[in-house]
Amino acid sequence: MTTVRTRFAPSPTGDLHLGNIRAAVFNWLFSRRHGGVFVLRLEDTDVARNVEGAEARLMDDLRWLGLQWDEGPDVGGPHGPYRQSERGAVYQAAVERLVASGRAFPCFSDEVEFEGRRYDGRGRRIDPDEAAERVEAGEPHVIRLAAPAEGMVEVVDAVRGPIEVPAADVDDFVLVRRDGRPTYNFAVVVDDIEMRITHVVRGSGHLSNTPKQALLFDALGRPRPVFAHLAQVLDPSGGKLSKRAGAKPVRAYREEGYLPDALINYLSLLGWSDPDEREVLTRDDLAQVISLERLGASDTAYDPEKLRWVAQQHLARLDLDTLVEGVSPYLRSAGEPYAGWSGEVLTSAVRSLKTRLAAFGDVSEHLHFFHPSAEALAVARDRMVDPDTPGAEGAHEVIAGLAVALGGVASEAWSPGSIKAAIREAGAAAGAKGPGLYTPLRLAVTAQDHGPDVARILHVIGKDETLARLGAIGVDEEKV
Repeated sequence: MTTVRTRFAPSPTGDLHLGNIRAAVFNWLFSRRHGGVFVLRLEDTDVARNVEGAEARLMDDLRWLGLQWDEGPDVGGPHGPYRQSERGAVYQAAVERLVASGRAFPCFSDEVEFEGRRYDGRGRRIDPDEAAERVEAGEPHVIRLAAPAEGMVEVVDAVRGPIEVPAADVDDFVLVRRDGRPTYNFAVVVDDIEMRITHVVRGSGHLSNTPKQALLFDALGRPRPVFAHLAQVLDPSGGKLSKRAGAKPVRAYREEGYLPDALINYLSLLGWSDPDEREVLTRDDLAQVISLERLGASDTAYDPEKLRWVAQQHLARLDLDTLVEGVSPYLRSAGEPYAGWSGEVLTSAVRSLKTRLAAFGDVSEHLHFFHPSAEALAVARDRMVDPDTPGAEGAHEVIAGLAVALGGVASEAWSPGSIKAAIREAGAAAGAKGPGLYTPLRLAVTAQDHGPDVARILHVIGKDETLARLGAIGVDEEKV
């Protein structure tokens, strides 16, 4: 049985973003599903576009996502080297075989002369011995494939089915440029042959290259791999999602504290569906069910809200200790008093925000619940006497009762449980419950009428700060 071998072949021309890392996700999952091999190959021959440090960053992004490759530039393998810039001898040997078999020929016309129109075949009309002499003499030339002049070029795509292209649309395209560099289509095919790639899973943007590549497999006498072109990912406005169109790089999600499994899960849903219609899946779940048969051909749109929802589901599955560890760097970055949280206080704060987080870094957006600005608290005090605010009637009495009840909790016993008991006691004494009890309390302490578990917020800010905020309401007693 043939071992499944897939590859991810990025160019080190910038940072990876969700649009191109998605191909890596599918290839990695598919190889794992079939107990196969995942190859990382760097297509770095376009020296002018290569960006310093991009290679290291893309490999770092893949490692963070857990998409470890079995063969590649750093780990080696039996079919290396795995950088195209180091494979010149491999390409030279392949082109020599093509020329010797008559499947390719030297052309002495300028390679850009026929851009935008079909090559007229003039190189084919030169006697092979004459052409060899001119090459030997050092005359500048390119190498072209002798493509079929008539009929159809037929390709089967695992997602889109049979595809036919008139041979007249596929001219004698260039394999090797005048400067000796291989073209993209030629290098890709040679590499896929030499690296024993069985499945080429990539974005639909490569569909136009596929007929040419299919002809090259045929010319080199090797079986074609299974081609599967993923649906195009659009940005939320309907345009193409790409780094040139402002797509956020993968490392930005890492910096924001997204879980790698959440990104892999979300990307798998772009153009693929689970046979059991699940939407929240671990990488192990995905590696058991991923298939080419359930890939769709229709364009799919990147939905940041759906990503956040998926990420929330993954974060919610974490145990509290892991969650605390994940958010702690962001709390330290926020400065005091958040950087000083520890022990039960830190645990209470994180537990209260758990259902609001899609990424660890989201914790920074919710710290205002614990320490609202003076301006926000002043606005909240005014709202407390607004007849349209739930619980405004009798709010002063409720706040006074809460201050007494909470003030009676011993400092050493200040915990979410004892705080909740005191709140219930104050509510019973004032004959208040629901919004009549909790809205005045939240406004006085958090400046919001909705939010996380208020008992945990009070636990985090401490007894003294709680009583100080409740006491501040008395300053505006004449308004109540």
